[in-house]
Amino acid sequence: MPLRTTEIGVVQRLVFERSAIVLSDEQAYLIESRLTPLAKEAGCDLSGLVARICREPHGSLRERVVEAMTTNETSFFRDRHPFTALKEHVLPELLLGRAQHRKLSIWSSACSSGQEAYSLLMLLLEAFPLVKLWDVRILGTDLSPKMVERARAGVYSQIETGRGLPAALLAKYFEPHETGWRVRSELRKKTSWRVLNLTRGEPNQEKFDLIFLRNVLIYFNQETRAGVLKSVTRAMRPDSYLFLGSSETTYGCSDELEAVAIGRTTAYRLKRSK
Repeated sequence: MPLRTTEIGVVQRLVFERSAIVLSDEQAYLIESRLTPLAKEAGCDLSGLVARICREPHGSLRERVVEAMTTNETSFFRDRHPFTALKEHVLPELLLGRAQHRKLSIWSSACSSGQEAYSLLMLLLEAFPLVKLWDVRILGTDLSPKMVERARAGVYSQIETGRGLPAALLAKYFEPHETGWRVRSELRKKTSWRVLNLTRGEPNQEKFDLIFLRNVLIYFNQETRAGVLKSVTRAMRPDSYLFLGSSETTYGCSDELEAVAIGRTTAYRLKRSK
């Protein structure tokens, strides 16, 4: 039975309070389809599920509802153009500028199950072999504890590795694991993972050379976008690069960043003082 308008409102408010994600009234069908499996698991219908989260304000069920409504779509080397820009322009510049200390720090925010972070690491090692001698650190953060644990484990199904991952890289950087594949330990050692709500905090005041914040801002209202971008700019070094999703922009949300066209993609940098 479809959820009533008031019940939809309960879910909308919960998701916004916990994640700042805005669910419109037109997305009622999405709410119902995402929550149906959770309701079945809980042994009730959709209305019963909403009633339970109202009765249990501090229960784990609320967190599971938010997780169910969070989009975790990702794949290896997703949207090729940013990776081409990295290989041909951004990374050569950053590596030259960091050559003295041989350190590079990358943040994959909203990392989902980790494919983006591992893709960045494989790109670095393949295109710039000397980086093996550097102190390279990639931090992956996500709102979902479940996704963070998946990313940390680095285990992927045959279907997941078949989405965007070249066979040569699969053979080189992965090992068979049960019914799928696991990222080899030498790669996993270069990564760290944390649960982080982008609207409520920053990764311990760290500074990064490269930040990926792709396909995240589209789920927020303008005020929240501005707040997230402000936090992100505080985590950037003066010559860092920020990559957003192809349909995202900083327009109207930040006056600290400027767009830089790089091939067939766009990156963002801190505006230089005049």
